[in-house]
Amino acid sequence: MYAIGLIEVNGFIAAVETLDAMLKTANVEFVTWEKKLGGRLVTIIIKGEVSAVQEAILNGKIKADNITKTVAYAVIPNPHQETIKMVNISAGKLFKADGGEINEF
Repeated sequence: MYAIGLIEVNGFIAAVETLDAMLKTANVEFVTWEKKLGGRLVTIIIKGEVSAVQEAILNGKIKADNITKTVAYAVIPNPHQETIKMVNISAGKLFKADGGEINEF
C-alpha cells in the first residue's frame, strides 16, 4: 500500500538535508516541496510503501531536529484521490516551472 509523507521544517538548508536523509534511509521518492513565509517554512512531500515512508519521515525528523526544528510531519497511508490531486497540483507547479515532467502517483 502506498503512502505519502510530509515534513515541514524551518529553512531551505534544513529542507535539503532532511530530504537527503529521507532518500538515503528508505526506498521513497521525492514528489514535491512547498515553501511558505518567504522560505522560512519548507514542506517536503515523499511517496512510497507505508513502512518506507514511515522510516524516512522518522529519520528526516531526526535530521531536521539536529539542524533546526521540525514544525510538523505526517504519514498518510492510502491517501484519498482528492489528497493526491492536491499534491499533484503542487508538483505540477514545481515541475512546470523547472521544465521537467510531473512526478504523479
